[in-house]
Amino acid sequence: MSDRPETSAGPMASKTSEKTVGRLKCRPQFLAVRDGEKRKGRYFLLEVLDRKAKAEPARVGFTVTKKQGNAVERNRIRRRLKEAVRTEAAIAMQPGHDYVIVGRSDVLKASFADLQKALVRRITA
Repeated sequence: MSDRPETSAGPMASKTSEKTVGRLKCRPQFLAVRDGEKRKGRYFLLEVLDRKAKAEPARVGFTVTKKQGNAVERNRIRRRLKEAVRTEAAIAMQPGHDYVIVGRSDVLKASFADLQKALVRRITA
């Protein structure tokens, strides 16, 4: 028997191979990433800034403009992007980099597998 108490979070909670990614939370952090590299894609725009801090984990922020739809649609876009980063793309993110993902309405029409592949492809480019 293990010393750890069992949690109700399920089998995904004990996965230690997942890479954790920090979050961009305030406006100045998002604005700083604007000066970095821009990688356009069909489903989103990816902005990348190298902070030159290799010891720190990667950080990611999500934004969806009002042009993409009403609040319900924007939140669905944001939630799909967050889940794609959590499940697949976080592994590809480089330490010491900041990423801002600007979602587009095509995210809602794409299959989740296509969205994950597109994110990984843009991050590693």
